[in-house]
Amino acid sequence: MARPSSPHRLKRWIALNLKQLRKEAGLGRPDAAQRLGVTRASIGHLESARNLPSHAALEILLGYYGVPERLPDFAALVEAARKGTNWWNHLAGEVPSWFDEFLGLESGAAELRSFDAYLMPGILQTHNYARAVMRGDPHLSDERVEQRVELRMGRQAILERDEDDDPAHLWAVIDESVLYRRRGSPEQMAGQLDHLLKMSHRPRVEIQVLPLDAGAHIAQQGSFQTLKFPPEFAGDPGLVYLELMSEGRYYEAPDDVAAYEQAFTSLQVLAATPEDSRTIMQRAAKEIST
Repeated sequence: MARPSSPHRLKRWIALNLKQLRKEAGLGRPDAAQRLGVTRASIGHLESARNLPSHAALEILLGYYGVPERLPDFAALVEAARKGTNWWNHLAGEVPSWFDEFLGLESGAAELRSFDAYLMPGILQTHNYARAVMRGDPHLSDERVEQRVELRMGRQAILERDEDDDPAHLWAVIDESVLYRRRGSPEQMAGQLDHLLKMSHRPRVEIQVLPLDAGAHIAQQGSFQTLKFPPEFAGDPGLVYLELMSEGRYYEAPDDVAAYEQAFTSLQVLAATPEDSRTIMQRAAKEIST
């Protein structure tokens, strides 16, 4: 199995493999927790990449799982994950812990799917649109607004990766009302729509618009995203991310992920085709500019 290099990918790889080794040993989380002298939740945190194991915990667990010879390899990976840096570290003051986790997961994803009911997908926003969105919070200074815009623009690098660096695939379904919901001046909205059109022609970007007359649908509660990871994460079901006003929620149980994936598929069926969606975007851009 290939090993990832970024800190968050390393953490997820370590977690996935610890979980697989435990299952292969025929042990449950309560068994591992009892052997390590911790709670079952603590084992869950190790196996969901929320926490990294200590060297002592690794030594005990790998011995218990019958693979003590893998300790040097795992220890080296844990050390690399602890020392690793991320591109947003200099903006740490603008990144709450719950969103830091998402940034790491997003940057390591191979496939992203998003349904956006209120805003353009962050990964497809222009500087001006993002700036107008950030200024919706009256408590943010101009400096903090610019820092958050920089953070949002940095996320888009995953769509720029070349063939040798696991380029990400993006599928986005956007409610048609988002195309008309003003963020910034008419010129800035037109610029955002033009950017959306250009991105829709990229080979790894698929954008569909959910028409206003699509009627009732399964995702009427709001926006969501699903992430899938590269082949080295075999056995990883991916995750669902919901962003709220003051926190992010993650769903990683296979049944939960499958339910949101089915919901996204149903939205794709209701939405206009990528070609027809471009026509809808062009019409919106023309109406905003007149």
